[in-house]
Amino acid sequence: MNDHPLPDEAPVPLVIGPAVFAWGERTFVMGIINVTPDSFSGDGLLAAGDPVEVALVQARQMVADGADLLDIGGASSRPGHVPLDPADEAARVLPVIRALAVALPGTPLSIDTTSPMVAAAALDAGADLLNDIWGIRDDPGMVRLAAERGVPIVLMHNRAEARYQDLVAEVVSDLRNALDRAVAAGVPRERLIVDPGFGFGKTPDHNLALLAGLGALRALGRPILLGTSRKSTLGKVLDLPPDQRLEATTTTTALGIASGADIVRVHDVRENVRTARVADAILRGWRPAGWPDGTGT
Repeated sequence: MNDHPLPDEAPVPLVIGPAVFAWGERTFVMGIINVTPDSFSGDGLLAAGDPVEVALVQARQMVADGADLLDIGGASSRPGHVPLDPADEAARVLPVIRALAVALPGTPLSIDTTSPMVAAAALDAGADLLNDIWGIRDDPGMVRLAAERGVPIVLMHNRAEARYQDLVAEVVSDLRNALDRAVAAGVPRERLIVDPGFGFGKTPDHNLALLAGLGALRALGRPILLGTSRKSTLGKVLDLPPDQRLEATTTTTALGIASGADIVRVHDVRENVRTARVADAILRGWRPAGWPDGTGT
C-alpha cells in the first residue's frame, strides 16, 4: 500500500457550492442518498414513504454525523438494472435536491447521473457537483455541461466488459484520457475529480487489486473519490449481505486513505467519518480542535 506515497503538493483547493475542499488536509466524506426503489444496498428511498421527507431525515442525520457533501441518485446502477427514462429519473431526484438545497444550504450536493438532461435540471434545482459513472466514455455531453455551468465533475472509470491486460495501468490511462477530454471541452483541470470505479466493469479480483494499487492514481494529480461502500466484492470476501458489510467498508476506507483517497462515498457516514479521522491523524497530520500539547495515551 506504500508503493505510491502521497505527493508533496496536494491539488489546489476546490470550491464546490457553499464549501471549500482543501485537498490533503483531511479526507472528505460523501453521504449517499438513493432515490430509487431497487438500490443494491437496500437503502432506496422510493421503497419507504414520502421520498422527499425520508431524504430530508436521512440527509440531516448524515450531516450531523459529519458528512461533507451529499450525492443524490435516482437511477440504479446495480447489476441487471433496467435503464430509466431521463424524465422519470428527473422526477425522482429534483424534488429531493430542491428540498435539500433549502434545508441544508451549507452542504454541497452532487447529482449522480449519466444523463446530461437530468444533470442540467439538477444544477438548476440546487446541485453543485456532477458525478458521472461513465466519465471515461468519449461523449462530450456531461463535460460540456460542466464547462458551461462552471461546476466540478467526478469522472469515474467504467467498462462494458471486465477485460484487462494490466488493470491498474489501464485504469490510470483511461482516466488520464478522460481528464484530457474534459479539459479540451472547457473544464479547468482544477475542477476535475477521478474515481477508479470500484465495482464497475471489474471482477471481484479486479476490485481488490484496484484498491491495493490505488496509489497509482496519484500520478494523475487530481483528487481521488473512492466508492466501496457495501459493494458486492466485500460481500463475497465475507459471504455477507449488504447490511452486514460495515466493517468491510470501513477497512477499505482506511486502506484507501493510506493510498491517497480524498473523498469516500459511503452509506454509513458516522462510522466512516470516525475511521477517516483516525486515518487522517496518522497519515495526514490532522488534529481535532483542542488537541493536547502534552503527553498522554
